[in-house]
Amino acid sequence: MSKAFVREEAEDGIDPPDETPALPAGIRNYMTPAGHRQLQEEQHRLLRVERPQVVETVAWAAGNGDRSENGDYIYGKQRLREIDRRLRFLTKRLESAEIVDPAQQKNRDQVFFGATVTYANERGAETTVTIVGVDEADLSRRQVSWVSPIARALIRAREGDIVELRAPSGIEQIEIVSIRYDTGDAAG
Repeated sequence: MSKAFVREEAEDGIDPPDETPALPAGIRNYMTPAGHRQLQEEQHRLLRVERPQVVETVAWAAGNGDRSENGDYIYGKQRLREIDRRLRFLTKRLESAEIVDPAQQKNRDQVFFGATVTYANERGAETTVTIVGVDEADLSRRQVSWVSPIARALIRAREGDIVELRAPSGIEQIEIVSIRYDTGDAAG
């Protein structure tokens, strides 16, 4: 079949959207020092290590002749687009970052960005989460974005307070059991 009738992502020049959504207008891009460092390290690795390797592979593959059936060339060009898209995303996120060090929090008896909070639900089950930046959130490590429903319910609460968590499953009452601010990096 002619290429004119087949839409191939690698050839259409259209980049798919970034995997992480843009921050809503008016929302600050808070980050812990560790989260900021992780994004910087990823940016450096992509720019200084991965991209040059892929460029070298593409240049080598282009020299081999017919590019339409050259897997190294096609995959390499696609990977370059992915790397460049991720680099643009990282650059924007790092430029707009406001670094907030949880260790510097003065008001430690109240929940703010960077706090590690243990709370109990109505059944008495306790859960501990750390409130971090949008790009740092990782549920497997119990790190939640500061704009998530649980973080928004917890912000400004104190130990012993009972707050309402508005979740998709309904409204749930949760009690703040403990609040701490790590002296190291919250995302580390």
